[in-house]
Amino acid sequence: SWKFPFEVGLIVVLIVLNLRGVKESVQVLLPIFLLFLVLHVVLIAGTVGMHLGAAHEVARHVADDVRTSLATPGFGWFGMLALMLHAYSLGAGTYTGLEAVSNSMPVIREPRVVNARRTMVYMAVSLSFTAAGLILAYLLLGIRPSEDSSKTMNYLLTRAFVDETGMSGGWLGPVFLVGTLVSEGALLVVAAQAGFIDGPRVLGYMAHDSWMPRWFSSLSERLATDNGIVLLGTAALAALWHAHGDVGVLVVMYSINVFLTFSLSMIGMCRHWWQRRRQDARWRRRLALFVVGASLCVSILCVTVAEKFLEGGWITIGITGLCIGAAFGIRRYYRNVGQRLKSLDDTLNRLETHGEPNLALPDPTQPTAVILVGGYSGLGVHTMLGAARFMPNYFRNYVFVSVGVVDSGNFKGSGAIEDLRRHTQAALDRYVELARRLGFPAASFMAIGTDAVDELEALCLKVAREYPRATVFAGQLVFRRDTWLHRLLHNQTAYSLQRRLHWAGLPMIILPTRVE
Repeated sequence: SWKFPFEVGLIVVLIVLNLRGVKESVQVLLPIFLLFLVLHVVLIAGTVGMHLGAAHEVARHVADDVRTSLATPGFGWFGMLALMLHAYSLGAGTYTGLEAVSNSMPVIREPRVVNARRTMVYMAVSLSFTAAGLILAYLLLGIRPSEDSSKTMNYLLTRAFVDETGMSGGWLGPVFLVGTLVSEGALLVVAAQAGFIDGPRVLGYMAHDSWMPRWFSSLSERLATDNGIVLLGTAALAALWHAHGDVGVLVVMYSINVFLTFSLSMIGMCRHWWQRRRQDARWRRRLALFVVGASLCVSILCVTVAEKFLEGGWITIGITGLCIGAAFGIRRYYRNVGQRLKSLDDTLNRLETHGEPNLALPDPTQPTAVILVGGYSGLGVHTMLGAARFMPNYFRNYVFVSVGVVDSGNFKGSGAIEDLRRHTQAALDRYVELARRLGFPAASFMAIGTDAVDELEALCLKVAREYPRATVFAGQLVFRRDTWLHRLLHNQTAYSLQRRLHWAGLPMIILPTRVE
């Protein structure tokens, strides 16, 4: 009766922890991993050490079982291979940690490659030790699944270890048993946390490349991708509700998508090394490695889908297919809008000017047009010219304001932040130069932050204090038919900022840029 609400509560806790920032969530969950590691080192090393003399006999029995299975009609090599692939697929979710390290490369401390390799070696060694050690311990003690399936293999192993070491007579035995089982269950929460860290970051990368709505790439003040975390948590709650907490159904949904992503990654690396066959002498060895990996992952994916298609696999395939189709649709939409704006960029970026630039400093007592711009583009130039047409011969100064937004695409350390600062300032310098060549005194203001609206509000109020007769202008894409899709895929920064500045008593005008 309490299992399902408890699971929902754990997901909510993970959502809150991650909204508070990755560092805090890791600090909370780190003791769980350390407890699991210490207890299982004692359990595995102690069990193997006490029964090492029986290893030869166990190896002989395993070899006999394999030969018998291979000689059984209707089973043979094909059945053995299928059984191994099935067993491998059930436990290959442990590779999620390695995938999380790969996707976290941009935020790993320098030297990134060295630190990432070291982390992967540690994870590979710990995973290999744990998996191989537990299997060997099962064989040495003859542990088999309980008939009523009420007790896990790890429970039976820990119970036997506690009895053999004589700890069952005192308080240490029950504490060791409960601590081991609780740490194993809690480790699943740590594994889920890897998804909450990695999933929103992947969503951010996809948004940066226009495969998802752009606002998925935005970071909060705690450098967490809030939108992605909320979406991932909501999806987790929906999957839990659909499965009614049934682990069997959830594992099917999980394993299919895990091996789908692994297969795509391996195929992508095969393509990468094939393209580099003329530039890198190591391409044959690397290509062979990833061909083997791709073959293994695709085989497991096919086996899992075939076996579990009627046990929830079809739902997983349907939902995943819808997500893939939506991603391609979003990508196509952004590319179409970009192509429509390209003509505007080509026209306005070649704007001809004559005469010497006006190098005079802006006069704070004169009317000032504050132009909100991003990178140097036709949209920003269109906004500046629109402000001049809106109130002809009125503005005597032009001040350009821009915010370099730190998002998941450029959050790659202090060096990347400095590059973002230089890029933002370079774009502002081009706007100032254009305004001066058009005969207007001009200046610029910039800031770096994670929230564009907050930073723009602070900058506009700062400019208004320095130029009391300022009017803020921003450009906004306008479509012939404004639908919910446009509002979903395009940010509402201009409208949000307008409400804030109007409340502060600063006039702001949004100028339309039509997109046919």
